[in-house]
Amino acid sequence: FTTAQQVSRRTNGAFDITVAPLVNAWGFGFDPTRTRSQAMLDSLKACVGYQKINLKEGKVTKQMPCVQLDASAIAKGLGCDVVANYLESQGVQHYLIDIGGEMRLKGVNNQYKHWRIGVQQPTEDSILVSNQVAAILSVSNVGVATSGNYRQFYYQDGKKISHTIDPRTAYPCAHSLLSVTVIAPSAMLADAYATAFMVLGDRDSIQTIAQQQELSVYLLYAEGDSIVARHTPSFSNYLVK
Repeated sequence: FTTAQQVSRRTNGAFDITVAPLVNAWGFGFDPTRTRSQAMLDSLKACVGYQKINLKEGKVTKQMPCVQLDASAIAKGLGCDVVANYLESQGVQHYLIDIGGEMRLKGVNNQYKHWRIGVQQPTEDSILVSNQVAAILSVSNVGVATSGNYRQFYYQDGKKISHTIDPRTAYPCAHSLLSVTVIAPSAMLADAYATAFMVLGDRDSIQTIAQQQELSVYLLYAEGDSIVARHTPSFSNYLVK
C-alpha cells in the first residue's frame, strides 16, 4: 500500500490502485460487462483517486464507500519479492522467480552466468503464439517487469480496447507506446512503474523516468509502420549485444 501510494504521487496519478471500478467497467475486472455510458464513467471516476485512501493503524480507510482497490499491477511483483526473501532466509543465493511475467533474480544460472531473459516483441497475440524477442537481457540481483497493450485487449465497434486504463481520464490508453520493461531494485517497484509508464505513454514517461534514478527502462513504441526501441543509458548495462 505504501509503495503504491508513493508511485502514484511520483507519477501524478498515472499509477493508482483505486482504478478497480474503471477496470471493471471496461470488462477487465471481476465484472465482465462491456456496456458503459459517459454518465456511468463520470460517476465511477468520482470513486477513483489515490488521495481517497489512507493507511491508519494497519487498516486501509477510504473516503467514499464506492472506492475499490485493484492491486494487480503491484501484487505480482511483491509476490516475487516475498518468495525471494524467503529463499534467501533459507540460504538460497541463486534463483529466478517469475509470477505472471514479473521477475526477481539473483546470482547465476546453471551455466554460472547472469540470468538471460527476453523482452517480447509486441505483437497482437492474445493466445501467445508469437515468440519473437525484441531484446535479450543479462540480469542479476534485480527485479524486472514488462507491461504492454498487446496481450489483453478486445475489439468493440471496430475499436481496440486495451486493458491499461488511465485512472485520470477513465478511458483505456491509446498512444504509441506498445511495451515497457523496467529494471528496479525490487520486483514490486518494477511492476508498479511498468504499469505507470504504460499509462503515461512514451513522451510523458521520459520526464518521469529521468527523476527516478533507481530505474532502468526500455520502451518499445510505434512510429508509423515500425516499432522503435528507446532506453535509459543505464539499461545498456543489461542488454546482450
